[in-house]
Amino acid sequence: MSTLTQAEIINVIVLTAVLEADLGSQRKIGKFRVIRPFLTAALIVPMFLQQVVTRGNGLTVELAGIALGLLCGLLAVRLTRVYRSPRTGKPVSATGWPYALLWIVVVGARTAFSYGSTHWFAGNIAPWMAANHVSVAAITDGLIFMALAMILTRSVTLAVRARGVSGSGTPSDAGAPALAR
Repeated sequence: MSTLTQAEIINVIVLTAVLEADLGSQRKIGKFRVIRPFLTAALIVPMFLQQVVTRGNGLTVELAGIALGLLCGLLAVRLTRVYRSPRTGKPVSATGWPYALLWIVVVGARTAFSYGSTHWFAGNIAPWMAANHVSVAAITDGLIFMALAMILTRSVTLAVRARGVSGSGTPSDAGAPALAR
């Protein structure tokens, strides 16, 4: 399977899973919703992750993917309102179009980069990779790490915020924009 195909599969899986689980209001925050991304990661990593680079510029690319995924995940969390359901008294979340747009833009950017590195700017990226000693595997791994970091950040913070709502009974939407409330 080509690197491009691997990236596309991961992008579709991540986007579909996140939007199906999160988009809308009164979305129950249960164990499966929090654990599902970890299960997805457990399936993705062994199937698609190439040899992880442990030094040099390849490692820098992989760490940059993790950092960018963490930042995007934290931004997604800021677009999520977590509160106690008036019907059930249990923690639920609400997201709107800004949340969906963030995920679509991030996944779309990863997809465009993957496609572009093969079709649009292959002539530019290959010399850069050679000059900087960055392998295709490092770039692929960096994109995978970005996707995983974003979704795992979303899951961990969602669980923490749900626990906070369970204990205090107050909404956990500090910093969430009015559109997500």
